[in-house]
Amino acid sequence: MMRGLGELESTIMDRLWSYHRPVSVREVLEDLRQEREIAYTTVMTVMDNLHTKGLLTRKPVGRAYIYETVSTKEAHTADIMRDSLAGSGNQAATLVHFLERLTPEEAGALEAALRVFPPKGRGA
Repeated sequence: MMRGLGELESTIMDRLWSYHRPVSVREVLEDLRQEREIAYTTVMTVMDNLHTKGLLTRKPVGRAYIYETVSTKEAHTADIMRDSLAGSGNQAATLVHFLERLTPEEAGALEAALRVFPPKGRGA
């Protein structure tokens, strides 16, 4: 579950990120109903809340809305990580603790990311 989001909010955001296109409440509802019983109004309310939180944009189409994510899942996760770091009180210590806990796979991903996008003021 993503930080700051409830279980259903996270599920709906994951679905929207997987679609890679604008979708209606009805489309999300039909997708969710493959796994659970859920009401149209519940999905509509959650998507409206996600819009209010700034995670979704929407535009009217007929009497309904079409929703789209504001950013990618990766960009959203990066925002959460950055907010956590900014609120930590001691960024250096927080980063050290973070790095201590990386798995070898995560450390490899970090090294690859730093090769692609070196820290500002470093690299070629």
